[in-house]
Amino acid sequence: MLFEDNYKTIASPSEGIFKDRGSKFIGYAFPVNSEQNIKALIQQLQTEHPKARHFCWALRISPDRSVFRLNDDGEPSGTAGRPILNTLLSNELTNILVVVVRYFGGTLLGVPGLINAYKTATLEAIHAAQIIEKTVNDVYLLKFNYLQLNEVMKLVKDENLTYQNQNFDTICSLEISVRKTQLNNLLLKLENISGLSYSYLGSV
Repeated sequence: MLFEDNYKTIASPSEGIFKDRGSKFIGYAFPVNSEQNIKALIQQLQTEHPKARHFCWALRISPDRSVFRLNDDGEPSGTAGRPILNTLLSNELTNILVVVVRYFGGTLLGVPGLINAYKTATLEAIHAAQIIEKTVNDVYLLKFNYLQLNEVMKLVKDENLTYQNQNFDTICSLEISVRKTQLNNLLLKLENISGLSYSYLGSV
């Protein structure tokens, strides 16, 4: 299978709510690019909902959708984190964290009831979100002489590349972002510019 160089995620945080027999399930969806912020986001929700019983969550990151985590936070195994994750899978979303905050209503919902509640709260949060499509881009640092500036900027414009952190001095530097499917073609063109060097900085 060819590497897909686009993926679906959400534009900004969203929330949705589901109620069943007195229990309240509030789904919070967050766009994330790494696992670093998860703890802080969950702690923030714990502060906002001090009387909630459970904070169950699932995470999916990386453009190829390969990294995932889930947590049942005290609910019976497989009844919370897994349904949240499965909902992300079926909606083909990545770079997303969904936390479902549960207020217990006094009535046990049973395994099917819990699975349905966590799934539905996740769906409500997703439906409230703006789903966007992003491309997988590689970031490169270009270094070149000032004399090559016009040639480099023409290439950037022709290839419709985004760029940042430019420094146009005697020796110029420029960070460019290139879609993976364009990469080989672009590198060939860069190699044709004399005095230019490039280095790979990572993917976004």
